[in-house]
Amino acid sequence: MSYLSQLKGERDKKGLKLAQDEPRLPEPADNSMLLEKASILGAGMIITGNIVCDGSVQIFGRVIGDIHVSHLLICEGAEVEGKITAEETSIQGAFKGTLHSNTVKLQGNAAIEGEIFNKSLTIEPNVQFEGTARRLNKPVDPPSNMQTEGEILPTTLLAGATPVIRVVG
Repeated sequence: MSYLSQLKGERDKKGLKLAQDEPRLPEPADNSMLLEKASILGAGMIITGNIVCDGSVQIFGRVIGDIHVSHLLICEGAEVEGKITAEETSIQGAFKGTLHSNTVKLQGNAAIEGEIFNKSLTIEPNVQFEGTARRLNKPVDPPSNMQTEGEILPTTLLAGATPVIRVVG
């Protein structure tokens, strides 16, 4: 049966099922903060540079650079290389570098190489983790308003480096 011959209700249910299977950011542990802002870096996208966001970020593509966000999800098939600072981080893809996060969840077939500084670390079966994990002395804070509004520039930008956003595909 073709898509055009399906009843409208069947098409809607099929679309809802696909949306439910997509990776999602974890809910905050205390449920006090709603994830109001979410930014998605799609599959096939390569970003070279720093990312600062006071909300949530889902990465499906590739990022080379530093990331400072409130909540981060590195989805299956995604690759991130650099330094991450986030309140909560879930990794289902590949990460190489240094991670500072209050809560870290390594899930699915994630592959991590580097250092993890955390308050809480969860590692599921089948995750590949090579490196060290250390306890944080103080909690990680989300980016400040000055950082997200561009008033405080990362040191690499101050040194004259130009971030590059390249869409491939």
